[in-house]
Amino acid sequence: MITPNAPFDRYLRGDENAISKEAKKGYQLFKTKGCILCHSGINIGGNLYNKFGIYKKSNSAHLGRYHITKREEDKYVFKVPSLRNVALTAPYMHDGRAETLKQAVIIMSQFQLGRYMEPEEIEAIVAFLESLTGEVPKILGPADEQ
Repeated sequence: MITPNAPFDRYLRGDENAISKEAKKGYQLFKTKGCILCHSGINIGGNLYNKFGIYKKSNSAHLGRYHITKREEDKYVFKVPSLRNVALTAPYMHDGRAETLKQAVIIMSQFQLGRYMEPEEIEAIVAFLESLTGEVPKILGPADEQ
């Protein structure tokens, strides 16, 4: 779901006050820790497929694209999701194992990045992810068309 005018979009257009200092720190960490390698582009992801659990076995019962292709190399390969409006779409991961963004960031840092993140780094990345929530357009119904 793409929504216009998320705080992060306003920040990218030059409004330095559109996101918090914490979200700015989170954006820098998102880039320097490697998250942006998969979650990039205008949708901040959604552009590729990747194996879940590159650095550590993810303990997933779901086999991902393997169910479609039956190719061994597609086991545990999933579409990398867009992070637009991610704060509105809990639970997280392909199997719903993370109930919060904080849990999702911890899982991704361990299984995909193979690194430990300090609690304050995780909180900053969560603040950045929350800045990706845009304005949901009003859906017009028959009563609105008068």
